[in-house]
Amino acid sequence: MMVYKGAHERSNKIAELLFDSFSFGGILGRNDMPEDTLPSGVIKGSLEHLLFITFTVAIDYQRDATTLWANSRKTFEDLETRYLFFPDRLNETGFDKIVRDMQKYGLSKKFHRDALIWQTLGLTFFRKWDSNPVNFLDSSQWDSLLILEHLKNDIHFSDGKYASDFPNLRGAKIGPLWVRMLRDNVGITKLLNLDKAPIPVDIHIARATLATGVVRGQYEGMLEELYMDIREAWFEGVKELRIKNRSMIALDVDEPLWHLSKYGCSKNRDKSTGYCSVINICEARDFCIGGKIKIKNNFVELDT
Repeated sequence: MMVYKGAHERSNKIAELLFDSFSFGGILGRNDMPEDTLPSGVIKGSLEHLLFITFTVAIDYQRDATTLWANSRKTFEDLETRYLFFPDRLNETGFDKIVRDMQKYGLSKKFHRDALIWQTLGLTFFRKWDSNPVNFLDSSQWDSLLILEHLKNDIHFSDGKYASDFPNLRGAKIGPLWVRMLRDNVGITKLLNLDKAPIPVDIHIARATLATGVVRGQYEGMLEELYMDIREAWFEGVKELRIKNRSMIALDVDEPLWHLSKYGCSKNRDKSTGYCSVINICEARDFCIGGKIKIKNNFVELDT
């Protein structure tokens, strides 16, 4: 069994095509992201916006992203539950109330786990960073790699054991996703080393990468085993490309690939043959490959 990365020339062409399509008309007519809409009254780039993005993305796992972000906005817009987004208020609130209030608009799916992630993140920012994630970013010198390193390694002592300061936000998908959202949504322009931050791979990024043949071959096993190949493929794929008077980076193809899978491959591609019912209108039609791509419960059957 073997998986091999597509040629650099292929991934290079796909990266350029998808980015241009997403920027100037959308992928399959869509270029909106679930996190793009702000809660009513929140100003783009404000501390409230940063906190809204930070807390919500931390529980963006095994969820429908559109529903998650819509429910988070409802939670923020309700004066009775808005406190959930402010670390100093979380510090004053008991865990049981946090669990209940995160359920009011369906913000939490795994009630206890999501509330624990949320509370821990709030207490980290309250106790260590004066309730402001900007202080954390500044302490990491606005360096994306240092930010990801601190997310992964920073710990505290609680209930007789050490635990992560940033549960879930420290993850291989969520960490880089947060960094991208800091740039694209919050509008933070002084982040460094973004070119070294990996693309945040989830099932949509994986499916689109496989369907376009950037990573292909024969494989049966857990999806996570392909993540390194996918990250490396897009690091290679953006080399020598330029957009908006700067070099393209792997994070730039995250949103286009997500759209290609969300509105194309996941709904319209036959899992066994690769036949796609919308191929004639798909921007990536010239790169779509046939063959089996089945992903279920994070298990992959690949023969392309």
